[in-house]
Amino acid sequence: MDVVTCDLCDAHPDAVRVLDLPLRDFGGRAAFAGIVSTVHALEDNSRVREAVAEAGAGRVLVIDGGGSTRRSMLGDLLAEQAVANGWAGVVVHGVIRDSLAIGQLDLGVKALGTVPLKTDKRGQGVRDVPVCFGGVTIRPGDWLAADADGVLVADRPLV
Repeated sequence: MDVVTCDLCDAHPDAVRVLDLPLRDFGGRAAFAGIVSTVHALEDNSRVREAVAEAGAGRVLVIDGGGSTRRSMLGDLLAEQAVANGWAGVVVHGVIRDSLAIGQLDLGVKALGTVPLKTDKRGQGVRDVPVCFGGVTIRPGDWLAADADGVLVADRPLV
């Protein structure tokens, strides 16, 4: 899918919500789009593990890790599982690890940065709830598009 966020913003200025956050690209897929599924958890990626184990069907997993840079919410093993199960991408309001390996995968990944420390697995967090970060509320079932210029969200697919 050729996703160009600038063109989408120009064509649908009243339909898009643009994240105001300095996310960096880490995945091997530069541009991606899909229906949103969410995880809200702080420094515990147990719910992320559950999500990527399911059929992605081209969806985008949005992880609200509270912006924490202390523990990684996604590593290469979970990213590989996301690819194997058909997820289009992952957006992390937090950090990832294994960035070189993730960069080799056909998966869009955006995050604030990296840290080598993994999370504790305490079974905490919730799935498919609205999350708010970067000045935007993102709901399960929203449509998200991302490329080198940024991330936008809309109530419906725009392409």
